[in-house]
Amino acid sequence: MTKTRTVLSITGNDRVSFLQGLVTNDVEKAKDGIVYAALLTPQGKFIADFFIIGRADDLLIDVATSHAAQLAQRLNMYRLRADVQITETDLIASKGTGAAPKDALPDSRHHDLGWRAYGDTDINDNTDWVAMHVDLMVPETGVELTPDSYILELGFERLNGIDFRKGCYVGQEIAARMKHKTELKKGLAQVKIVGTAQSGDEITTNGKPAGTLHSVAGETGLAYLRFDRATDMQTANAALTLITTAPASFRQNNS
Repeated sequence: MTKTRTVLSITGNDRVSFLQGLVTNDVEKAKDGIVYAALLTPQGKFIADFFIIGRADDLLIDVATSHAAQLAQRLNMYRLRADVQITETDLIASKGTGAAPKDALPDSRHHDLGWRAYGDTDINDNTDWVAMHVDLMVPETGVELTPDSYILELGFERLNGIDFRKGCYVGQEIAARMKHKTELKKGLAQVKIVGTAQSGDEITTNGKPAGTLHSVAGETGLAYLRFDRATDMQTANAALTLITTAPASFRQNNS
């Protein structure tokens, strides 16, 4: 089975303050728990998203294997003289939505995403994760989340992946400006698909570019759209209708 997640360990006396100045979420919240966060470029664009797990002697970082080497390289670049060591572990990251095993942690993005666990054994269950992510509008690393992404356009705030009160971090100025001074004109949306469509299909409205279709589960998909062109949408072989730019489960939970 192909390894899809890599678990890094960060040790050293400066490990918390080191990460605190780099990532989008408050690392202190990971003490004996788990938080979701991202590392951004100075221009505020996506590098990697990951979970931070606090333990007695280190911090674990659960990241997509496709982005692990890049993340470790970037963290080492920022390390300078900090008392921090970054190593790859042999831990297996598992996740599921059924009964949680001992020592599992709840996915901090949304309660319906179940649990995550770290150990010597693969205990992943058979949840249809693509369908789950499409239903809850959770972007996937390397699919919706790409080097061109601004994380607020992809829903990081409602996924508890960013803390606007924690202080400075790399890319913070851009994220704060998007939060407080601009109205998002593009972003993640859930669409209904009539016809045949697949991830990567370009979306048009009256012949004008409107966005890109990404994850697809049956007749529903996630798309990155220009909101002013989110009507009468088409791909080469399908018609698309906007369902929502904010998933119903989140709206209901906040009502």
